[in-house]
Order: sequence, then structure tokens, then C-alpha cells
Amino acid sequence: MVIPPDVRAAGWYEFGPSPGEPGSAVIVGHVDSAAQGPGVFFRLRELNPGSIVTVRFWDGRQASFRVIGRRFYSKADLPGAVFARSGIPVLTLITCGGAFDWAIHHYEDNVVVYAEPAS
Repeated sequence: MVIPPDVRAAGWYEFGPSPGEPGSAVIVGHVDSAAQGPGVFFRLRELNPGSIVTVRFWDGRQASFRVIGRRFYSKADLPGAVFARSGIPVLTLITCGGAFDWAIHHYEDNVVVYAEPAS
């Protein structure tokens, strides 16, 4: 999974479903960067159940999703179910979080927000 180099852009995991299709549509983005500042998912950790997230597709369409949960996982423990290719439609948003490890210049955890279609 490649995260866009521009911290203001989010990237869709192309081997999974598109947002709104059955399975887990994964979108990843940076929380921040020392060189570029706050990232597209800088406030992701603040989303609570009930919050609305809007996905804008390349063709101009939009889809709204309602947040149903937020979890923090160590990067080594990110569950494989995050990348489900079937089942109920879930939008899964992932960024870095938790403590920052200055020795390796990375966050130790992932912030994962789960959302379902709002309509």
C-alpha cells in the first residue's frame, strides 16, 4: 500500500473495493510531515461515531459515510480484516498515530476509522 507523497492527498487501496461497494474500501493518508505540515488525516483521530465523512470520486461523484468506530492499532497488529474484499460495505480510513519514535522518525501506531454508507 503506497501513501501519496503529498500529505494533503489521500490514496485508495486499489486492490480492494471502491467506497460503497461490498467489503472494506481502504483510504490512507498522512497525519503530518515535518517538511509539509499537517496532513489530510491530521484530525482523523478526532472523528467520533456519528460523524459524516464525504468521499469525492475522480469523476465528481460523492458518497457520504457515517463513522461507526475508531481504533488504534500498533503498526505490527493492524488486522487483516481491514482489507476485506467482501461483506457489508465499510469505508476504512487509516493514518499514523500514537507516540512518535524519534529514533526511526515514524509513529508507532495506526489510527483506523470505520464508517458505513450514510444512506
